[in-house]
Amino acid sequence: MSQPEPDTAAHWDDRYRSAHRIWSGAPNPHLVAQVDGLTPGTALDVGAGEGADAIWLAGQGWRVTGLDVSSVALDRARAHAADAGPVVAGRVTWRHADVVAGDPELGRFDLVTAQFMHLAAPALASLHRRLAAAVAPGGTLLVVGHHPSDIATGVRRPRDPGMLFSAAQVAGSLAPGEWDVVVADDVEREAPGPDGTPVTVRDAVLRAVRRTPGGQ
Repeated sequence: MSQPEPDTAAHWDDRYRSAHRIWSGAPNPHLVAQVDGLTPGTALDVGAGEGADAIWLAGQGWRVTGLDVSSVALDRARAHAADAGPVVAGRVTWRHADVVAGDPELGRFDLVTAQFMHLAAPALASLHRRLAAAVAPGGTLLVVGHHPSDIATGVRRPRDPGMLFSAAQVAGSLAPGEWDVVVADDVEREAPGPDGTPVTVRDAVLRAVRRTPGGQ
């Protein structure tokens, strides 16, 4: 995977420097729900940020590569992993790279996860192709993001609707005949609206398994 483009890396470094903590420190609930029952193996967490998802996976027994474009975020992730103890920290490798600028390690990972990564087209479509390419035969692809309908609710989302996606869109990007789609749902939940009143938002959740050679 290539080193991050300077402008992209600088943007995210500045974002992380703007606050002591950007994210909650808890793993994404869709990751927890969708990974439940899977046998731990190798995992790639793309857009690892401050490390909550990768650290949670490591705590479940996964050997994780946590990848992010921001070195500031990764420094925090390493510190949080160390706080979780040597067993967990020893299961995570942190990588400063941009998956959009270079191919991930093809067909290596038993789980590839990207939670709420939103890029402008055509980079978004390229991201989903690259994520899929990193999944080993029999492995799982998990992509979660904000649904385009969220824009109408007034909640904070990317202004460009093309940066949002449905589960069906991600499913449609997968090579026909190579995948079994397990989950392709736009899941409703409540979130605070602009005035603090709860509104219904939707998360696109795609989980698919790459078929093994000769498999049905």
